Amino acid sequence: MDSRNEQPDAGAAAGRRLDRRAELSEFLRSRRARLKPEDVGLADFGRHRRVPGLRREELAQLAGVSVAYYTRLEQGNGRNVSAEVLASIARALRLTDAEHAHLTHLAKPKAHKKKPTARQQQVRGALRQLLDTMDGVPAYIVGRRAEILAWNRMAAALFGDWAELPPAERNWARLVFLRPDYRDLFVDWEQKAIDIVCALRMDAGCDPDDTRLSALVGELSVKSEEFRRLWATHDVKEKSHGVKHLHHPLVGDLALNFESFRLTDGSEQSLVTYHAEPGSPSADSLRLLASWGTDATRAVPSA
Repeated sequence: MDSRNEQPDAGAAAGRRLDRRAELSEFLRSRRARLKPEDVGLADFGRHRRVPGLRREELAQLAGVSVAYYTRLEQGNGRNVSAEVLASIARALRLTDAEHAHLTHLAKPKAHKKKPTARQQQVRGALRQLLDTMDGVPAYIVGRRAEILAWNRMAAALFGDWAELPPAERNWARLVFLRPDYRDLFVDWEQKAIDIVCALRMDAGCDPDDTRLSALVGELSVKSEEFRRLWATHDVKEKSHGVKHLHHPLVGDLALNFESFRLTDGSEQSLVTYHAEPGSPSADSLRLLASWGTDATRAVPSA
């Protein structure tokens, strides 16, 4: 098997499960705190307000539920809440579709067999073959917990050769928050960091029993003040496309369009590709990286 597709040792997983009730409580509090009365057509009494954002009774009124009912939900007790009530609360809180889905996952987790989340994530052989055929397009497969599972030669030229890292370090969260060279690589490092934390929050909502994810969050919270700050916002979103600006040590500035394709085979994996506008300086730079091949990876400084 190609060394680019090795997985972290399942025995390395450690950590406590995330507290789903606490996650639900903190998420609702954070969403309520960001809304101002005038945002939802309520009078603002200025200095007489003792809490940031909406009061519980104001939110309950907007959602059409009793204060006691909403209070129980915000305390983490979502066991008997209906989808209709959650939809009303989501509308009152002005939640995005991703936030609504996250709220639903936290309040009403799906009844399913416990996932073997500590086991290695497998990438289908056909997908690895597909990556290798994409000669001029940096592409990789990312799985749960932002783990980088497989990649092609162009991705290695662009982002650095992940095959040289221990399997456990092939993780976007660890790379972005713990390695200075990735801070230099992403021109808008803060946005990349936000995107990663938002994705990890979505994973946590879908599977709070994932002890490996809990361990990752704990490690990053200890090692990175910036991660702690962003994790505390409880922001969630899905970003399937956009533009990334990079500063590569060999070819300089790049503006690349990225697309993320969620696989529908139940693997919880995504194929991510990068490409440049035809005829642009970035397209020329990608061709130059392709011609250098593995030599380009050696120009990326190590941490």
